[in-house]
Amino acid sequence: MKVYNKLVRDKIPEIIEAQGNKYDIRIADKEEHYKLLEAKLQEEVKEFVGGKNLEELADVMEVLYGLADNLGYSEEDLNNKRIEKREKRGGFKEGVVLLKVYEE
Repeated sequence: MKVYNKLVRDKIPEIIEAQGNKYDIRIADKEEHYKLLEAKLQEEVKEFVGGKNLEELADVMEVLYGLADNLGYSEEDLNNKRIEKREKRGGFKEGVVLLKVYEE
């Protein structure tokens, strides 16, 4: 028996069962779910930084969508806000590094 005690994707129990294994799960309440999502975000970001691949980056995005949902926002809300901010302030594609601001 292997103990995980962590948030997993919704279909993981079905996958475990399809492999012929048994499992124990529980459903977190909203507050705990949010905390588990924050921990999962840190885990997934660490995995992305270590692997630097599209799959790990997609995992980060999925956790972000989960956080948005927990806070009452849809994936569309999150994407629209991202686009709105990019249109107003730009994105991060050009690699601009701000060195100094000289105030008058």
